[in-house]
Amino acid sequence: MAEIIVAERAGACYGVGRALNLTLEQADKAAGPVHTLGPLIHNPLVVEDLDARGVRVADCPADAGDGLLIIRAHGTTPEVIADAEARGLTVLDATCPYVKKVHVAAKKLVDAGYDVLVVGEAGHPEVEGILGHAGCARVVGSVADVRALISAGALGKKVGVVVQTTQTLALLQGVVDELLAAAQEVRVVNTICAATQERQQAAAELAAQVDAMVVIGGKNSGNTRRLFEICSEHCGRTHHIESADELDAAWFAGTGKIGITAGASTPQAHIDAVVKRLHALA
Repeated sequence: MAEIIVAERAGACYGVGRALNLTLEQADKAAGPVHTLGPLIHNPLVVEDLDARGVRVADCPADAGDGLLIIRAHGTTPEVIADAEARGLTVLDATCPYVKKVHVAAKKLVDAGYDVLVVGEAGHPEVEGILGHAGCARVVGSVADVRALISAGALGKKVGVVVQTTQTLALLQGVVDELLAAAQEVRVVNTICAATQERQQAAAELAAQVDAMVVIGGKNSGNTRRLFEICSEHCGRTHHIESADELDAAWFAGTGKIGITAGASTPQAHIDAVVKRLHALA
């Protein structure tokens, strides 16, 4: 039987746990409709469970109609919150406190006269929220994006940088190195969440020691996809799943050690289910 090892740091982070607890409390006591603005977290299984408890997903305030609208852990723009309040909705802000720190940092840099870059995934709800609070900023998702801005002469002498909380330190370093060669002043606020860094480091260390690796979390979760990429660099037999039902015994044939990690939107119960299933398969 293979040895099954869970990464030292894995699973739901503080911000996700806080948002989920706030939402569950409202599901139990709210007298009227309860909606989340978009999926509360990037985990389809959790969203399905919330729906079963009567918490629906609204793509925008207009979709919610009335009642309570919960701002998800990723945050949103001030304009969206104003729209919700103008429609008479009660707004509960479950934005992760660490994401709010990015909002503040980006706004301060803009107000100080910096050309602000957000290192992150364009279109991601967290990044859209950061842009909304910054007022004027650009998104860069790679070193190539930075080079393109520099080549186009699109950056001034003072450049400020903030980071989507779930990005990698390696990407931030690459962006900064590129900027240092082009700008006179570069001010960096490293807003990568400590939990993200800890999970990525723990996953890399474990993946280098095992024969197969399982990464648990939503396929729509950016931080989980990055964990998968990191683990794949160290372990060729890395698999990304959302639930224990997806596990295939063939993946683990001949393995002595199987590692497990999970994204920041993955509850402990999901990890436990995968461990139990793996014990039966491997």
